Amino acid sequence: MTSEEKKIFAGELFCPGDSELKAIKRRTHNLNLDYNKTYEDETEKRREILSEILGEFGEGSFIQGPIAFHYGIHTKIGKYFFGNFNLTIQDDAEVTIGDHCNFGPNVTIVTPIHPMLPDERNLMLDADGNPKRFCYAKPVHVGNNCWFGANVVVCPGVTIGDNCVIGAGSVVTRDVPPNSFAAGNPCRVIREITEKDSMKYKPEILADNRVIE
Repeated sequence: MTSEEKKIFAGELFCPGDSELKAIKRRTHNLNLDYNKTYEDETEKRREILSEILGEFGEGSFIQGPIAFHYGIHTKIGKYFFGNFNLTIQDDAEVTIGDHCNFGPNVTIVTPIHPMLPDERNLMLDADGNPKRFCYAKPVHVGNNCWFGANVVVCPGVTIGDNCVIGAGSVVTRDVPPNSFAAGNPCRVIREITEKDSMKYKPEILADNRVIE
């Protein structure tokens, strides 16, 4: 881990233009392009590329592509994950996604935060008095069995609990407790998900299929 990466994970200001960080990002961005040039049936090639990009990628997981990972190695994805078109993860800080999660098209997860004041956003001084551009980052954690609708954006520092459904177009700015249906901009909890949400109570949709008891 580089010295600037240590600052990222400590929640401190870091310089995204640091040469070692840029080398990590350049490698990952190039691998993104390699992945996005593959055909959907080139499953072994795709998985090989993802194994080079990601910190972890669980058994049975699949990403439709195109993809856009920033560091890649800071992202850990569990088993049986499905990511639809245009998955973007700006993983300056750590991003973890649990098992059996499903993401709709255009889901974005971001971790970096820039200073609010424009002068500070442009330049500050490091410990040696050198002018540099800085930002900081907060991790994002997604539990198991979560479903995100299309165009969901998850902001820095958010934790989403197990078994949550996040409605399409939501901008998630704060934590979502387990077993919640949440939606909106900013995203808020609409209600708890319960057994009454079972498809067995929707016979007109269930048709001649059955739920597993």
